[in-house]
Amino acid sequence: MEHTDRHPRPTRSSVIARLAVALVIAGTAAIALAPSAIAADTTANPTTVTTISTTKDAKHGTFLAAGNTVYALTQSKAACDAKCLKARPPVVLPQGMMSATAGDGVDASKLGTKTTADGSLQITYDGKPLYFFSKDKAPGQVKGAVSDKWGKWAAVVTKAGTSGGAGSDSGGNKNAGSGGVSF
Repeated sequence: MEHTDRHPRPTRSSVIARLAVALVIAGTAAIALAPSAIAADTTANPTTVTTISTTKDAKHGTFLAAGNTVYALTQSKAACDAKCLKARPPVVLPQGMMSATAGDGVDASKLGTKTTADGSLQITYDGKPLYFFSKDKAPGQVKGAVSDKWGKWAAVVTKAGTSGGAGSDSGGNKNAGSGGVSF
């Protein structure tokens, strides 16, 4: 007498039911993982950089960039408040880093940091804190070289451009091309 275990062949509807259960379980797992994946993406601060480099164009000359153009502020009477910082996020180091790396064309001796109100280390160049401009959407754009209620914003120029001539602003800094401050 031979004993065999017979497993009934699954029906099409039972296969579909099992597949549906598996998809529900997989979907639930994906949804459960999604918040942490989203949190990881949103905690990555786009204003956090490790290297300050340069880029150049004929109008502005050679100026500092960290992906996008970075700016310095010659402050007026109004301090850069929350509204200002939304449009002009500070260029900060990732948590745990103590200094920025000088890329091509950057004088490493002029790089430094200052502690912000939230404890981050904001990168400075020649003692001036660096900021991005939220409307600069691509490397090399210099849309934020303007004056507003917080003061005069200027691209940090390391070598003057060919147009606009060099002059001097009220802080004694040379203006390079248009919209830049030489260091």
